[in-house]
Amino acid sequence: MCGVVGYIGHRQAQANLLESLARLEYRGYDSCGIAVLDGSIRVLKDVVRVADLAATSEPLEGTSGIGHTRWATCGEPNQANAHPHYDCTRNIAVVHNGTINNHQQIKARLLAGGHTFSSDTDTEVISHLIEENYQGDLASAVRATLNQIDGSYAIAVIHHKEQDKLVVARCGSPLIIGLGEGENWVASDVPAILDYTKKVIFMEENELAVITRQGVRLWRDGREISPEIKEVEWTAIQAQKGGHEHFMIKEIREQPRIIRESNSVLAHSGGSDPGLIEILSSNPPPTILLLACGTSYHAGLIAKYLIQELLGLSVHIEIASEFNYQRHRISEDLGIIITQSGETADALIAMRSLRKEGMKLLVITNVPGCSASRLADETWYTRAGPEISVAATKSFTAQLKVIYGLLLSSSRLDRRDRDRLTGAFRHLPSNIQQIIDNHQDIQSCGKYLAGYNNVIFIGRGLNYPIALEGALKLKEISYIHAEGCAGGELKHGPLALLSAETPVVVILSRDATYEAMLNTIREIKVRGAPVIAITPARESDIDNLVDRVIHIPEVENLVSPMLNAVALQLLAYYTALERGCPIDMPRNLAKSVTVE
Repeated sequence: MCGVVGYIGHRQAQANLLESLARLEYRGYDSCGIAVLDGSIRVLKDVVRVADLAATSEPLEGTSGIGHTRWATCGEPNQANAHPHYDCTRNIAVVHNGTINNHQQIKARLLAGGHTFSSDTDTEVISHLIEENYQGDLASAVRATLNQIDGSYAIAVIHHKEQDKLVVARCGSPLIIGLGEGENWVASDVPAILDYTKKVIFMEENELAVITRQGVRLWRDGREISPEIKEVEWTAIQAQKGGHEHFMIKEIREQPRIIRESNSVLAHSGGSDPGLIEILSSNPPPTILLLACGTSYHAGLIAKYLIQELLGLSVHIEIASEFNYQRHRISEDLGIIITQSGETADALIAMRSLRKEGMKLLVITNVPGCSASRLADETWYTRAGPEISVAATKSFTAQLKVIYGLLLSSSRLDRRDRDRLTGAFRHLPSNIQQIIDNHQDIQSCGKYLAGYNNVIFIGRGLNYPIALEGALKLKEISYIHAEGCAGGELKHGPLALLSAETPVVVILSRDATYEAMLNTIREIKVRGAPVIAITPARESDIDNLVDRVIHIPEVENLVSPMLNAVALQLLAYYTALERGCPIDMPRNLAKSVTVE
């Protein structure tokens, strides 16, 4: 999970590379570095953030180079392990996102052959192999090297003897090429280059490119092909904070607009006409396989509940990383994969496996041109715009929005349920805006939670996945240990954890689970644990029963997860703010999980 950048053109490469890296820092921030071609290869790298490297580094001349911001997977974060890496002669520099599975065997052979290594990373073997294979043409040396390694990679390579080119390649990790006039860019993700160009080439699996100032030559599986150029819809402004203190709060506040813009049309693209969604309406009733990871898995749990409840279909859901290590007899009619970035390694592995089995695949993702969209038969885009904060917020509610759109697209949906959903969505943007505008109670609860080290979240029915999501948000940005569980499961073990030092956040919905949850709250209070209730209920008995209340607007219960999710996002944000945590870039985490 790292950010790779490259530039070749007429501008000074150092500033260009550092600016692009700063926009990719959400992909990794253990260390960073750049290599610039200026007659020789000059490298600057350290265990610092990009801004610190930019502030302290000496000026480098040269108009081409590569850069990297790292999330460590092999070798601890230190200056030696920071990218770029070079060969023994320092004629070649490489930046790499991914993992080289056979690097230990390669390294042992290279050491026996007299090579000297300066890092503990798997990446360094790439530079040494390129040196060994180099016979005057960098592209040929890179191609020969890639035939010797097993693993995933997105790499950018420079050689001091070929200062007019960058060589890049990808397999299993994302890489894009940005196109300009007399200059071109390379990046792991679109936000890195939005300030410069919106014309991009999304590299496919097993592609290699030679990039010069004048253009791009592209090969797939050794055969030269014509690049497909696409226009990016996002703007540079969307990928900036715009005056907000953090990207996370900016992205939380964008949610009413994202829902409002989708209410006229829950747009989708890709696939055949009339599209895979027709499977949801077909007879005999189809079965569905849902796959996702992390926050997207919580969206999938809500999708499972809604599809079973409203369409009467059988749904099987799996965490993608677990699915890949289990033996399955594939019997489902449709696979739905949910992935914010579309580059989640575990999800992509599962998709490739399912494609081999002949299953039709529908992807819900936020990033046009991502790997998942290119593997899928059909893609439904969440259209949330770039999400920079590591903690997913607007992408989660946008995924839910698309899931509701899938339901509304099925003729199997009962007319009354269709009317309930469409009516609820009409008011949903203003309902969410009301929570954001009246955030004082949530902020107060956040300051209160900041003094604790353990928190339990509970919910039932449709809001049990929201309890899981609330716990995930709190733990990842505030570093408070948090556990989410079903309300009915509390007495099957987690109740032993309750004390005056363990607050419980209860999602209390006005539905069939309401009375049962009230009884659960009473059980919690008997054990002396503080209770924060998130509820639309206005009865005084709620205020008297719990310690604190976060009131949300009364809405159709089918869409209540959307409001409860926003309230819990804000709760996590204000808790982390009170604790002084690095909200947008929590330790040990990165935005796009591109390694298995």
